[in-house]
Amino acid sequence: MNFLHLAASLLVTASSVNAMGDLGFCIGTKDNSGVCKYTDGYKEDLQKLAPYTNTIRFYSTSDCNTLQWLAPALVAENFKAVVGIWPTDDTHYQMDKDAASTYLPQMSIDNVVAFTVGSEALYRKDLTPQQLADKISDFKNFVSGIKDKDGKSYSSVPVGTADSWNVLVDGYNAPAVQACDLVLANAFSYWQGQVMNNASYSFIDDIMQAVQQVQSIKGTDDIDFWVGETGWPTDGGNYESAQPSVDNAETFWQQGICAIRAWGINTFVFEGFDEAWKPPSTGQNGQEVQGVERFWGVYDANGTLKYDLSCKF
Repeated sequence: MNFLHLAASLLVTASSVNAMGDLGFCIGTKDNSGVCKYTDGYKEDLQKLAPYTNTIRFYSTSDCNTLQWLAPALVAENFKAVVGIWPTDDTHYQMDKDAASTYLPQMSIDNVVAFTVGSEALYRKDLTPQQLADKISDFKNFVSGIKDKDGKSYSSVPVGTADSWNVLVDGYNAPAVQACDLVLANAFSYWQGQVMNNASYSFIDDIMQAVQQVQSIKGTDDIDFWVGETGWPTDGGNYESAQPSVDNAETFWQQGICAIRAWGINTFVFEGFDEAWKPPSTGQNGQEVQGVERFWGVYDANGTLKYDLSCKF
């Protein structure tokens, strides 16, 4: 299949597709001073996101005691989440399992979209594909013994992983994909150094390659697939030819995020809110980029929406 052709035609024909993919947002666990959030802070986040979604994604149940403080907010605000379980090291993994067993019974199964074991664990080479597959299988068995506040088993909730699109395309990682009920693919044209007039085409091409490979590995197109992370920063340093700005972020929203959702693919945007506490980051080429990690939110550090989130087809 010619994916570059598909990506181009996707942008052209997006408005003719009936089933709009769901929208969700990744959220952080700390406020702008770097202090862990509590329930009231999460409630404020969810209330701001409510006009656009009822779905969030987070990465670990035990870091910052996330699930302890977030679970009541999810219930109170009628939100649902992809619940992240951190698989490394074994101590951290056990802490996340312990938090899940303690706080999932305080929620409804309706508050949980899925569980992801790991976020870019293969990309970072934290685990081999088989080791990650084993962790996914282990968590499936573990969570099947937990019931929600109404006595329903979490065994019916999908368990999978999230990783970079290019890692998922690499057939070497097939054992991890085989173990998944769902797969989340992360794709950032900014971190590929793309100019804006090519960024959305590149992003859609990346995701379509990941979709095809996941379906090929699973031997079916009946698998739950999401974009796990994507977005564009509004400030900070350039990365190669990629330039942060509010205008570029809004363009990527319209031409990339809205288009992929119009093709029926559920999408998590990274991220809901700027995180002013974050340090500089380093790209794959070794270039340190000052400040950019602080400015991926659709809301700024003061809780002000940066640009229009409607899709203008």
